[in-house]
Amino acid sequence: MAILFKKYPNRRLYDTTLSRYVTLEELAETIRRGRDVVVEDATTSEDLTQQTLAQIILEGRGAARLLPVPLLVQLIRLGDEALAEFMGRYVAWALEVYTRVRQGMQALPWSPFGAGGGFGFGAPAPASPAPVPQAQPVPPPPPPAKDDLATLRKELEALKKKVGRAPRKKRKA
Repeated sequence: MAILFKKYPNRRLYDTTLSRYVTLEELAETIRRGRDVVVEDATTSEDLTQQTLAQIILEGRGAARLLPVPLLVQLIRLGDEALAEFMGRYVAWALEVYTRVRQGMQALPWSPFGAGGGFGFGAPAPASPAPVPQAQPVPPPPPPAKDDLATLRKELEALKKKVGRAPRKKRKA
């Protein structure tokens, strides 16, 4: 059963189970302990879970400073549909691949993901961290259809013209 948190207009979070206000970090700790949470707007009951969890990752864990400015600019410029597809498909797929590789590599003594956190041959394994919840398997993204490639090429040429760069002509071999 999920723990209900109410978010007030002053951005404060109220844990309805503990009957007290909590910080974003305390909410994150609740999730790390394996509990499911739901965050609702205290006045409208609108579900704010997704945006609150994104806020924890970007603000609380400092992920925003790990993302280069050009990438952030590109993400902002993407249309809503393209951004949703990118985040939903590619990021989820990359996380699944990373998690599988990390779990497989932990058994190797020389793995940067494994015991000792580095190349410590024969180093004793530290206490196991909390298990990482398994995401549902995400199939790799399908290759773009030929129509999609043609559309992308047209858009690229239009962008090049906009920024004043003439498209390169193919050279004869």
